[in-house]
Amino acid sequence: MHGARPIRSLLATVLTVVGLAAIPPTTPAFAAPAGSQPSDQGVCTQPVAPDQTACLATIRTDVPPMSSVPPNAKPPGYGPRDIRSAYDLSDRHGGGRTVAITVAFHNPNLESDLAVYRRQFNLRPCTKANGCLRQINQRGGLTPPSGTNSGWALESALDVDAVSAACPDCRILVVESDDNFLSNLLTAVDQAVTQGAKVVSNSWGLTVGETPSETLFDHHFSDHPGVAFTFAAGNGGYGTTYPAASPYVTSVGGTSLNRARNRRGWTESAWSRTGSGCSLYEPKPPFQHDPLCANRTMNDVSAVADPATGLAVYNTFGSSGRGWQIVGGTSLSNVLVAAMYALAGNPTPGTYPNSYPYARPYAFNDITTGSNGTCGGTYLCTAAPGYDGPTGVGTPHGVAGLRGWAW
Repeated sequence: MHGARPIRSLLATVLTVVGLAAIPPTTPAFAAPAGSQPSDQGVCTQPVAPDQTACLATIRTDVPPMSSVPPNAKPPGYGPRDIRSAYDLSDRHGGGRTVAITVAFHNPNLESDLAVYRRQFNLRPCTKANGCLRQINQRGGLTPPSGTNSGWALESALDVDAVSAACPDCRILVVESDDNFLSNLLTAVDQAVTQGAKVVSNSWGLTVGETPSETLFDHHFSDHPGVAFTFAAGNGGYGTTYPAASPYVTSVGGTSLNRARNRRGWTESAWSRTGSGCSLYEPKPPFQHDPLCANRTMNDVSAVADPATGLAVYNTFGSSGRGWQIVGGTSLSNVLVAAMYALAGNPTPGTYPNSYPYARPYAFNDITTGSNGTCGGTYLCTAAPGYDGPTGVGTPHGVAGLRGWAW
């Protein structure tokens, strides 16, 4: 993969994108003050039980939440126009497509907070009343789970805001599991497929990384060819995690994203804390041919995840900060890639969409700088020309690399 860099869309074209014209372009105005480093923390607690998961959102702690922002002003963090510019999405809106999101616990403020986000960025309303937003439990009913959790609530806010940023006309299906045990979240995954979703975003993983029994759960994905399952690669640096390590899902790594004076207008490097590596237990899928891992290699693709260059998110539930915040982690990169799969169109029936990027590596920005740990300097933890572990085949420029073969 030699990483073609696309010519940036003309500014006039970008300014005509519905719902994005009133927001000025972003510079890193939310960068840490000179002489200091951005600080962040994960929003979900790390349970010790091997069959429990944690969400993978991280929040900037050096930028206090803002309770409100003037109309048409830009909150700290990247917004829809930035994301759509960085990944060359300006000519696509995803009308009629659905992105399903699985999360644990219930967020009672999700619809009202999403309304604030979309109003701030002049996006069309996405509500339960107009059919754009659905919020169901793992059994498919409307009665929400009895439990709430502030960290998972912020995760769900990030997820719906990120879908809105990348795919403003996509419908959003949120499936809330009863708790954060793997079995219940996988039930939520199954429910998303039962509801007809062709793209299912999952910004969570086992806190213990991988377990010998994990292959017993792969049928939740292998039984559904024609559905794109995306999973966050983790925020702990070099090392693998499940379910991202499954050979039937798209494992999404993370980058740092900054504006640049180049043809693309942006530059990316591997985020130092993205997960990646060689799976301990999962077999290598037939479309992977990297030489140093006989098993499944993480990752397949990547997108922005560094909270230092994170997304503006609005959330009012719980104790993780209320109002406008800057949020990142591979939760962010994962849901952005899921939204881009939706923009690309329904996957080809009978195929596994995590194979698509390998068929069209030219449709990705090749990320060649950055590292997420120590692995003898190899591609498993060091960004390099062509495929590498931290960033996979690269970050999308447009959605051709995520499109099924029948298109």
